[in-house]
Order: sequence, then structure tokens, then C-alpha cells
Amino acid sequence: MMAATSRAALRGILREEEPMARHTTWRVGGPAQRFYEPADSADLAALLQTLPADEPLFWLGMGSNLLVRDGGIRGTVIHTTNRLAALDRLDGDRIRVGAGVPCAKVARFCARERLTGAEFLAGIPGTMGGALKMNAGAFGGETWPLVAEVESVERSGVCHRRTAADYRIGYRCVRGPEEEWFTTAILQLRSGDTEQGQQRIRQLLQRRAATQPTGQANAGSVFRNPPGDYAARLIEAAGLKGACVGGACVSPKHANFIINTGGATAADIEALIEQVAATVLERHGVALQREVHIVGERRR
Repeated sequence: MMAATSRAALRGILREEEPMARHTTWRVGGPAQRFYEPADSADLAALLQTLPADEPLFWLGMGSNLLVRDGGIRGTVIHTTNRLAALDRLDGDRIRVGAGVPCAKVARFCARERLTGAEFLAGIPGTMGGALKMNAGAFGGETWPLVAEVESVERSGVCHRRTAADYRIGYRCVRGPEEEWFTTAILQLRSGDTEQGQQRIRQLLQRRAATQPTGQANAGSVFRNPPGDYAARLIEAAGLKGACVGGACVSPKHANFIINTGGATAADIEALIEQVAATVLERHGVALQREVHIVGERRR
């Protein structure tokens, strides 16, 4: 991976053969060959400068919206949660937030600062880095309409500052420069009332708890909603609520969620995802697109 002298200069935490089941919300996944938690953005840039050009890299936040296969991940996983952790109020109703800050924390911070527009982030079980990567949304809100600027780092460790104009933004999809990753965002919000913001967050969380299996291991919505319809409606209409493969089951509470009932493998979950997609295509003629990212190698 890197020379011993280069490794000694780093300030973060490096582990080898780290079980990814410890770091994913489905609680499954084989080991990461190397797992690095940077001390800060400068340490992250220093790490990148030590890596070979062909070193496989994978960036990890809170592990939601993600299925890591049972064979694990080759190369280096960079874990940013609570590591790239800047969260500051700026002038002009703006905030600066690091890629490793949980979205729910951003929502609460904005409410305390009498800023409105970020309440929906309370319903996203991931970090700002992941929200930026996929234009995450909940309860009618989406991430990128709030973005004024982003800071990013490329594979060589060189940092950039960019605006939304440098990216193509779509539904759960963001396209930008290759081999470049978000480290910080500047969000533009509106002045508001603290109590109203906190009340809105409470209402959204109550709605989420009432409609989603929040108390069970899941990764969020498995499929994107097709144009003019809902993936959950199609899955339920296909008779798949409660369908299981091993320890993985379609949630009886919300059909677009797959839960680990205990003892599920990544292979169980992936097989169930494929079964759901095939059945919906057969019954409704709709090809569902995955929202969940599947990475890593199958167990041999």
C-alpha cells in the first residue's frame, strides 16, 4: 500500500482486514483489506499522496444505502464519519459542513442557528458526503438545491473548490469530475425560527418512524421511484411484502425496505433485491433501478 516511512507520517487510524459488517447499516459485509480513518482533511490529502495510482479506493460514511458483499473490499476504504467533521455558521445564512457530518446533525444545527431549509436532512440516515454524492432526499427535499459550493479532493491529494455548475445533478444522481471526492460543502439556507424548525424535524422523524422500519437493520430505500409511481407500491402490488431469502426480508412496514432479521448475509440481501426486481418486471413491466450501491467481492 504505502512505504513504512510514509505511513508513519500519517495521523489517522489504519486497520487491516476490518469487518465491514461493523460499519454498514445492514450489518453485513466482508473485510476491507485496509481501512483508514483520517484525522482531518489535511491528513486525508496526505494519505492520498502516499497511495499507488492503481490502489482501489472506496469512500464510506455511515454505511447506509450500501451493500458490501461477503467477500469484502480490496484496496483501501476511507471512513469519513465524524472525521471530516467541520460544522460552522458563516455569514449570509450559510453553513460550512464536512463530508463526515451526519445529515441529522446538520438539520439540528441549522434549527438551533435559526436557519430553515435543511429540516428534511433529519430523515437521511447518512453523512453529508453521501448526500452530496447521490443528491439524497427525504420528505420532498433534496440536497443539491441547498449547495452553494463544495470542496473536493482528487486522487493525487490536490484540493478543489467548485460550484453546482461543475456537476450534472439529477434524481439520486450526481455526475462530476472523475476520481474526485467531496470533503466539504457550503450550504445556503434561509433565516427562520428555532422552535418551528425543531418542530418540523420532530414531525418528520415521527412520520419516518411510523412508515419505515427504523428499529431494524436496513439500508434505506432499495430502489428509486420510477417516474410517476412509487417503488414501494409496485413491490407491494406484486405480493412481495414479507418475502424472504435467508435472513433478509422485504419489510412488512414499507415494501421498498429490506431488513436483516438477524443472521442475513450480503448474498441473501442481494438475492432478494434481484428477486424483487425480477418479479416487479414480470408483474408490472417496470424495470426498477437500484438506489442501493452494491460493492465488493462475492465470497468464494
